[in-house]
Amino acid sequence: QQWQLELERQPVEFLGRRIDDLLQQAMQPLAEYLNADADDLVFVQNATTGVNLAARSLPLQPGDEILSTDHEYGACANTWRFVCQQTGAQYIERPIPLPLTTSETFVEHFWAGVTTRTKVIYLSHITSPTALSFPIAEIIRRAREAGIITIIDGAHAPGHIAVDLRALDADFYTGNCHKWLCAPKGAAFLYARRELQRSVQPSIISWGYGLAFKYLHQMQGTRDPAAYLSVPAALDFQRQHHWDDVRARCHKLVISTVDELTRRSGLDPLAGESWFGQMAAVPLPSCDAQTVKQRLYDDHCVEVPVFTWNNRQYVRISIQGYNSQADTDRLLGALDEILTADWRV
Repeated sequence: QQWQLELERQPVEFLGRRIDDLLQQAMQPLAEYLNADADDLVFVQNATTGVNLAARSLPLQPGDEILSTDHEYGACANTWRFVCQQTGAQYIERPIPLPLTTSETFVEHFWAGVTTRTKVIYLSHITSPTALSFPIAEIIRRAREAGIITIIDGAHAPGHIAVDLRALDADFYTGNCHKWLCAPKGAAFLYARRELQRSVQPSIISWGYGLAFKYLHQMQGTRDPAAYLSVPAALDFQRQHHWDDVRARCHKLVISTVDELTRRSGLDPLAGESWFGQMAAVPLPSCDAQTVKQRLYDDHCVEVPVFTWNNRQYVRISIQGYNSQADTDRLLGALDEILTADWRV
């Protein structure tokens, strides 16, 4: 809000004289945090925007395949369906069986879906429905050797797990700053490998036309850049509050809650604790997911996703620095009441 007030105090000066330098000053600490060159990053509104920009930049042909999994975020899966409708390519959602065991097993199973027609691999770093941290580094390495483009949806990764873009070496990586990094809504980034940047066209062509990657995407007419400019403050906040320790505490609470939920339901977890960070999806007994979700909120003031995925019901818990044991106890007590017939209290 301080940036918004500064903008409104003198918008011509702010947007006409200062904004380019301000955006670069905001991007530099984010680039350092991600271990990337700032010239290879652009701010976008959200990771869905980043996926769209990357997906729609590819010269796909009829019969080309985009290999993904059945754990991807639905909005971005729709992006690929649209791209395939336009190009004649095919979006392949390879089923990933659960529970997950080892990273090696995951990689071999996924890689068995690669064919001579595979041109793109699209994966989440942390999945939305199942909250699993996929072992993407080895898949990216194999894809590079095979000449396959990699696009990583890191919507839930920054601030949640370590993200080292140089080490990962993906062709495209997009992530949100407004989730686990605690920046305002509307702050995210897209990374593009330098030799692919010229192919990435912005959604709006404006004063950046013909300029370098970062200017092409950041100059899109009059808009409020406050969310982007606030990212360094979010990084500073986490640094000052020793966020590695906060994450460790949150992870411990996630795992203890998963253990208690699976004990009460009698159902197996989706994977061992190393697959989860500050978030986990836990299977529920067969139920009406929407009714359970609504009752949790209406009757108990608990806001948590309850949904059906692959014909089973799940609750997804997310533990941030402001959550405590009291919050998870409240969830458990509410589920005790709602699911009492299928619950082991």
